[in-house]
Amino acid sequence: MNWDERLSSILPELIELRRHLHAHPELSGKEHQTAALIAGELRDYGWRVSEGIGRTGVTADLGDDAGLIVGLRVDMDALPIEERTGLPYASLNQGVMHACGHDLHTCIGLGVARLLAMEDSLISGVRLIFQPAEELAEGARWMKKDGATDELDALFGVHVCPALDVGTIGVRTGSLTAAAGELKIEIQGQGGHGARPHEAVDAIWIASRVVTGLQESISRRLDAQTPVVVSFGRISGGKAFNVIADKVRLLGTVRCLDSTFHETLPGWIEQTVQSICRSLGGDAVVQYRCITPPVFNDPHLTDLIEHSAVELLGLDKVMRLEKPSLGAEDFAEFLQNVPGTMFRLGVAGINGCAPLHNGYFAPEERSLEIGIRVIFSTMMSWMKEKQIEGA
Repeated sequence: MNWDERLSSILPELIELRRHLHAHPELSGKEHQTAALIAGELRDYGWRVSEGIGRTGVTADLGDDAGLIVGLRVDMDALPIEERTGLPYASLNQGVMHACGHDLHTCIGLGVARLLAMEDSLISGVRLIFQPAEELAEGARWMKKDGATDELDALFGVHVCPALDVGTIGVRTGSLTAAAGELKIEIQGQGGHGARPHEAVDAIWIASRVVTGLQESISRRLDAQTPVVVSFGRISGGKAFNVIADKVRLLGTVRCLDSTFHETLPGWIEQTVQSICRSLGGDAVVQYRCITPPVFNDPHLTDLIEHSAVELLGLDKVMRLEKPSLGAEDFAEFLQNVPGTMFRLGVAGINGCAPLHNGYFAPEERSLEIGIRVIFSTMMSWMKEKQIEGA
């Protein structure tokens, strides 16, 4: 029985596993039952399993870990979103949903694990990384601190893509996602009567100028060839309808494709915000937290995925992505000390697919088989390549 036939034989079980995970989603850092299920499955397959790596993360090793080691990372957390798909296996946890495809990612990892365990002999060691808390952009850092990527020579990753049809994948060399930061601004004004704003310093008015002023400054003071996005997702302040607010808090995110340029943004934002506030009689406290660097796909490893996918799917099913995404992905944390690459897995059916982080997100399940086939074939190609190099 070849590996394609083996995959066909285990696919129904993997689909049932995926549906179970979809019905029982767990939020970031709370993936206890998910991790226990994964660990149990991997032990049954014959892998050496370590639990509690990065809090609720799981790693598993197979083959000779004294030589070269190739890795696969998949994430497993869900989002605080109410599911609205109406699927028979929809979330049973109210207000929690796998709206980003991590249940699919997890079962792709388990499918690859099954196929690798069926191999009579592996040319190199293999490590699987089942990561928690990707949605908080914390899990990769936790797992790396606990040694999840120690001694790895290459690392592969996958993420579902509702913009691509099922049966296709997207690849890109270099920047795949953006660097991301969290921006907190507290604007201090001076309260007063709503009827006499001239006697106060209106923090709400200043906040509105900060929001618009940052956007205007980006378009006029920063190089347009280096995209920067600043978006505010929360604004709070004020105590009564007839009282001038003395304090307003803004919470937002910053995205940038260039990691070096990204390092300069906190200082530039601080200077711009302070200038706007002081010109209007107020003051500000600006806090910036770097969430994750960009995902930078290693050219050679990306080529391996592309070549494997072309052989399996056909040239017309492998898309070269022209533009990176301004979304963030903490897979980038792992790539700080090991070369790696991530590809996009098409999940849109004949009626399309709702966007990520949407209550109607329902990826086509046929993508599970595609993801497993591409990753397994690529990892085997990497091993054979290393064997030839060492001959």
